[in-house]
Amino acid sequence: TNENAGDSFDPYFTALLLQQKSQSNIEYNTRYTNYWTQNVKPLMIEMGYPELEIIFPPGGIPFGSIDTNSVLNFVNNNQDFFKAQHQLARAATESPMGQNIGFLEPGSPEFEAEFNRIISTNSGAPEGGTKLVDRSSLYHLHGEYQFNPEMLNFLKVGANSRLYTPVSDSTLFSQDENSEEFTNFEYGVYAGAEKGFNDDKITISTTLRMDKNQNFGYLLSPAASLVYQPDDLNYLRFSFSSAIRNPTLTDQYLNFNVGRAILSGNINGVEDIITLESFDDFRNSQNLDRTILDSFNIAAIKPEKVKTLEVGYRTTLFGNTYLDAGYYYSFYNDFIGYNIGLDVAFQNATSNIPTDVQAYRYSANSINTVTTQGFSIGLNHYFQEYFKVAGNYSWNKLNIDDKIADDPIIPAFNTPEHKYNLSFGGRKLPAIGNNTYGFNINYKWIQGFTFEGSPQFTGFIPSYGLVDAQVSYTIPSKNMTIKVGSSNILNNKTIQTYGGPRVGRLAYVSFVYEWNKK
Repeated sequence: TNENAGDSFDPYFTALLLQQKSQSNIEYNTRYTNYWTQNVKPLMIEMGYPELEIIFPPGGIPFGSIDTNSVLNFVNNNQDFFKAQHQLARAATESPMGQNIGFLEPGSPEFEAEFNRIISTNSGAPEGGTKLVDRSSLYHLHGEYQFNPEMLNFLKVGANSRLYTPVSDSTLFSQDENSEEFTNFEYGVYAGAEKGFNDDKITISTTLRMDKNQNFGYLLSPAASLVYQPDDLNYLRFSFSSAIRNPTLTDQYLNFNVGRAILSGNINGVEDIITLESFDDFRNSQNLDRTILDSFNIAAIKPEKVKTLEVGYRTTLFGNTYLDAGYYYSFYNDFIGYNIGLDVAFQNATSNIPTDVQAYRYSANSINTVTTQGFSIGLNHYFQEYFKVAGNYSWNKLNIDDKIADDPIIPAFNTPEHKYNLSFGGRKLPAIGNNTYGFNINYKWIQGFTFEGSPQFTGFIPSYGLVDAQVSYTIPSKNMTIKVGSSNILNNKTIQTYGGPRVGRLAYVSFVYEWNKK
C-alpha cells in the first residue's frame, strides 16, 4: 500500500502560527498587561477595588495581603465593566504597532496570503509551516499451507513479513545521522493443528506463533482452545490465547510538532522529564522553588503482550433461534499508551526562571499489568422462512485499580463500555420470475466514552445512534446481484474520534457478477 497525504496540514498548529504572525505570545501578553495597568487599573481603583495591604511581620519579610472575598464581590458586581474593558484592551493589543502587523482578519488578502504560505510550507521548517508530507509505503507478504494428515483434522503452517518505508520529509518522522528516515522490517511464522476426540464431541486446537521485529527480540505467542459439543444444538468453548503488538512506526519514530506539544516516538528512552503537576506547583510557589520539580524517566518502547482467557456458549432454541454468548478476561503486560511531560531548560544550575519549556507526548509502556474484561451476547431469530430479527450487546471495560490510577501512562483504550445492535431483515423474497430480493435495517447505539489521543485531541465522545439500511436484488439468470444502501441513512452527524470531523451519511450502489456460477 502507498500513502499520499496530498495537501494535508495541521489545522490547530496553523491557527497558532497565524496568531503569532501578528505578534508573539510574549508581545501580546505584554501589550495587554500594559494597557490594563495604564488604563483599566486606575478606573478600578476609583470604583472601589480593594486595596493591597502591606504587612510587616516582626523580624520577617514584608508581604502583601488582600481580602479575596471583597475582590470576588467586586468582580461579580461589575461584570459589564470588565467585559467592556476586555474588548477595549483586546482591540488595542491587536492593533498594528511597530513591526507588529496587527490581527489578521479572516478573509482579508493578508490573512489568505499568510494562510496559504503556512499550509504549503513543510511542518517543522525554519520558516514555520504546517504541511504534512506522507508518501510512505507498506509492503506485506503472507503465505499459508494446509496439510490434512489422517491423525489430525488439519495442520496449518504460514509466514508473513512487512516492510515499512516512511517518506515524510521529516514532517512526521525522525531521521538518522544521514538525514534519512528509518525503515522498519518485521516477520512472523506460525503453525496450528486441530484434532477431534470422542466422535468429534471434543475438538482441541493449538497454535504457536513467533514474531520478530528488527528493533526487538523474538517473541512467542501460544494459544489453545477446547470445544465441547454434547449434541447438534449446543457448543461450549474454552480458550487461552496470547498475542503481541509491535510498536507502530509512530510509536518508534514519530516526531510531530503540533504547536503546544511535540508528539514523539520512543525507540531510545527518555530521561529527566518534568511532571506537569510538579511544574504547576513550581509556577505557583512563592519564589519559584526548583526543588519542587519532580522528574521521571521513560524506558524505551517495547512490544505489548496480552494473554486472554475466554469462555463461550452457543445453542439453538426452538429450531429457529440462535444464541451465542461469551466472556473474556485479558492481561496486558507492557500495555502501549502515552506519557506526557515537560523538558524545562534553565540558564544555569542556580537560576529559577525557565528559559524554555517544551511539552512532549511520548509513546510508552505501562509499568503495571493492565487488565480488561468484556461480555457479549447475540440472538438471531428466523421466522416465516424469509425474515430475521437479531440483536447483540457487548460490554468492554478497562479495569482501573490504585496501581493503574497512579501509573503515568495514558492508556488510550478508546473503547465504549456499552454498545448494541438491533436489526430486521429478509432474504430470498420472491420477485419477478426466479429473481429474489432482500433487505436489512440495523440500528446501532454506542455509549459515550473518553477518547485519548494527542494532548489537544483528548476529550469525551458523546453517545450516538445510527441507522443503516440496504436493499438487494438478485437475478440468477444473469449471475448478478444489485445492492443499494446507506450507512447512517438518517444523516445523524456524529463525532467518533475527538478532534475529528462529524461523520454523516454514506450511500452506495454495488453490482456483483459471479463469473463461474452456473
